[in-house]
Amino acid sequence: LELMSRKTPLHAEHARLGARSVDFGGWDMPVHYGSQMDEHHAVRNAAGMFDVSHMTVVDLQGEGARDYLRCLLANDVARLETPGKALYSCMLNAAGGVIDDLITYFRGENNYRMVVNAATRVKDLTWLREQAKGFAVELNERDDLAMLALQGPEARAKAAKLLDAGGRAAALALEPFHAAELGDLFIARTGYTGEDGWEIILPGDRAAEYWRQLLEAGFVPCGLGARDTLRLEAGLNLYGQDMDETTSPLVSGLAWTVAWDPSERDFVGRSALVEEKSQGVASKLVGLVLEDRGVVRGHQRVRADGAGAGEVTSGTFSPTLKRSIALARVSREIGGRCEVKIRDRWLEARVVKPPFVRNGEACAGIEREYQSGDRT
Repeated sequence: LELMSRKTPLHAEHARLGARSVDFGGWDMPVHYGSQMDEHHAVRNAAGMFDVSHMTVVDLQGEGARDYLRCLLANDVARLETPGKALYSCMLNAAGGVIDDLITYFRGENNYRMVVNAATRVKDLTWLREQAKGFAVELNERDDLAMLALQGPEARAKAAKLLDAGGRAAALALEPFHAAELGDLFIARTGYTGEDGWEIILPGDRAAEYWRQLLEAGFVPCGLGARDTLRLEAGLNLYGQDMDETTSPLVSGLAWTVAWDPSERDFVGRSALVEEKSQGVASKLVGLVLEDRGVVRGHQRVRADGAGAGEVTSGTFSPTLKRSIALARVSREIGGRCEVKIRDRWLEARVVKPPFVRNGEACAGIEREYQSGDRT
């Protein structure tokens, strides 16, 4: 029998707002509430909110928790010395392939919180438990919690009005990639849109009330559609498209997340990455800006003189830039221009370094071309 999609604690709120929902990773999730384009611009220009309760929260405790995570992750949790500090990392298999990308928060001695992707929940939890053997660590999936992403240049100021004076000051003082625990709210200055904001973890039975308060505070509800165009403009990878178990961080634009020092830390997949580096990394993930009319989509072919073939991993029409953009895995020899095959036509594109958009504005270089119309 086909399993029914899971529902977040906010499912009734989405239905009340007329959301169009789709199945995503086994969850019934809103893709938009009427206009994906309006939702995208709301985040770039003001404040949008996303229900991301489908994400999996895992709490880890025990005297072996730190050593366990130092073995499990390519990045090094030993860098987390201040409670509330967060670390982005890939979790690799023995061949160096990416099982998932995730964020780990340091909550105190032998106490961590991990947030992993929804679509990979089952395999992630299985892997986490397998790798925990031999370590004094307890894993606790927190399916009693909900999670909201509040994003946009006005998001923190609007959300802060819902906190008391002490909590407001603490939350507004958070640096990027830091979190604070204020009562039953776990507030992190993180996000997946290229805008400032908070991601808030809270009890599931409080989520609907809090959602309504955020609506009254001026937040625009946003779905998965806007989340995808926003993250692609920000040059952020999506698991299952831009990396997976067949690709390493080194070919996915994520080499910066691998902590090579100290050399004696033997994390899962390290030897495979060392070998890949020694042989020479053959490909890389780049940004593409289409210079002809059309929309770039995943799996379309890319070609460039003297650089062989490549493939688009994620592509979309950028509402902010008003042209098509993409991430593509290509040869390291590629130059500044290429072609993408769209509907049996090879269309010109420019190779750029992501991100495309940050803080509502086109990034340097990209912006100059759009303003001048110069394609040279």
